[in-house]
Amino acid sequence: MPKPHYGSEMRGIGGSAASGTHLALPGALAKPRALALGLALGLALTACSSSAKSVPQPKASGVPSAGSSSHARPRAGTADVAFAGSLLAVDNEVVGPGFERATGYAYTGRGGGSIGLAHEIAAGEITPGVFESVGAAPIAVLEPKFTRWYVQLAASPLVLAYSPSSPYAATFEAVAAGKKPLEALFSAMATPGFRLGRTNPATDPQGQAFVMMLELAQASLHLPAGTLEKIIGKGVLHGTGGRQSQIFSETALDAHLEAGQLDAASAFLSQAVQLHLHYVTLPASIDLGNPADASSYARASLVVPGSTPGTTTTVHGAPLVIDATTLEDPSESAASSQAAAAFVAYLASPAGRAAYQKEGFTLLPEKISGPASAAPPAVRRAVSRAASRATS
Repeated sequence: MPKPHYGSEMRGIGGSAASGTHLALPGALAKPRALALGLALGLALTACSSSAKSVPQPKASGVPSAGSSSHARPRAGTADVAFAGSLLAVDNEVVGPGFERATGYAYTGRGGGSIGLAHEIAAGEITPGVFESVGAAPIAVLEPKFTRWYVQLAASPLVLAYSPSSPYAATFEAVAAGKKPLEALFSAMATPGFRLGRTNPATDPQGQAFVMMLELAQASLHLPAGTLEKIIGKGVLHGTGGRQSQIFSETALDAHLEAGQLDAASAFLSQAVQLHLHYVTLPASIDLGNPADASSYARASLVVPGSTPGTTTTVHGAPLVIDATTLEDPSESAASSQAAAAFVAYLASPAGRAAYQKEGFTLLPEKISGPASAAPPAVRRAVSRAASRATS
């Protein structure tokens, strides 16, 4: 089993355990690495994030060739992106600035739990032009009013990130090095007083996936009866109960871990790589990161709030795939609609894919789900070029 990845970078603490909490940061300025200044800077930049570059738009369209070292001529229009909180670092620090340089469009991004963001969009509380979600279920909330298609981009398995200052760090390091069995990891988490952090399964796919990972581990590793309940509390699988002290917003969870306030936390492998966290990898059979294991993941399930207040729905385990779509908004300017399409096209370009791969994501073949004719021409061209590259 791979050794843990070591690092000491800190991220700003932002938000609380409230559902739907998100950070909104302009791409060119987003540097959420400073712990002391993180929250204040995030609030200040949020106030500025709606401003867009206003310059004459050249006639050229589409995404310039990837890898160009020159900056594209500035264009009118801003790609306003709402993304899963696990994409905060890669989108705001790498992809967003790269998109601005390559296309000349401006970029602004906000992160949060994918399900919570989808409901905010549906309610008209936020009006982004692009939505990047973990899984297609949050996008389905917006169909057909806001979109009818999405493109898959990459996958990222779950890992357990841990604090090197935790009294359980030696156990986690031994498990990561293969010196202790994986069961020791779950035994540690089940210990009374263990400080675990996870996201809200009612609003975030990562929160759902972590619970279902425990469910799969309970069965496949033959853990002692009641281990899942000892780790996260009773009633979680049925949509009730659970230890609410463990719940954090996705954009704040890693910062609490890095500050030593938690022993361990759920994380995507990509997050752990980007933030240089200590982490333990999990078997593919339970990490929900391999599309080939989709049928096995589907054996896990839990009850979460439904789309209508007072209702519930049952969700099943599924691969943790990053999907993206543009959103229809009659109030959005034509220039910003073009910028939104160009952003999704950039994600499918060699430069966008290279950025995601470098940050720990597993690249998947670009594939449009839903009627391809509903996707903007720029996105269809980018996906077609990607398919040509894959077969050449």
